[in-house]
Amino acid sequence: MKTIYIVLTRSTTFLSRLVHFVTADAYTHVAISFDKELHQLYSSGRKNGRTMFPAGPCRESLQNDCYRKCGTVPVAIYELNVSDEAYALAKQEVDAIIGNADEYHFNIIGLILCKLKIELRRKHHFFCSQFVSEVLTRSNALELPKVPALMRPSDYIRLPELRCCYEGYITDLPNTAFYRV
Repeated sequence: MKTIYIVLTRSTTFLSRLVHFVTADAYTHVAISFDKELHQLYSSGRKNGRTMFPAGPCRESLQNDCYRKCGTVPVAIYELNVSDEAYALAKQEVDAIIGNADEYHFNIIGLILCKLKIELRRKHHFFCSQFVSEVLTRSNALELPKVPALMRPSDYIRLPELRCCYEGYITDLPNTAFYRV
């Protein structure tokens, strides 16, 4: 068995504040990680960390400019125990998408339609929860209650297969037992 980490956040960026205003969800962004130290996160978001666009599949870090400049950012970290095969397939999916990130784009239309519960699949387009959901679905790591194009970050909180191992602020994370292993 191996562990995949699902990281939920809500920053103070324009898009995050807009999503929070429209949904009232506690978390507006989700990323996936394959290491407990969360050195590398993967999602669909800001490709350079400073500006909203270009956006699409990208590597993220909880220590990057976007999170640092946002001040106090709430975060929840969930563990998902999976088979060695599902773990390897999920990593392969992420590596394939990130390796070809220039071919992918942010699915802004899909993000809007997700709130309206209208499924829109666009080739090579993801919003954050759609990206994570596609990886988990394609790798058979987790059976989701909705299609990836309708999953929101807040939906992950309610999945019984996930175990919350930290909830608080990013600034407090280095001082927690979870992070100091």
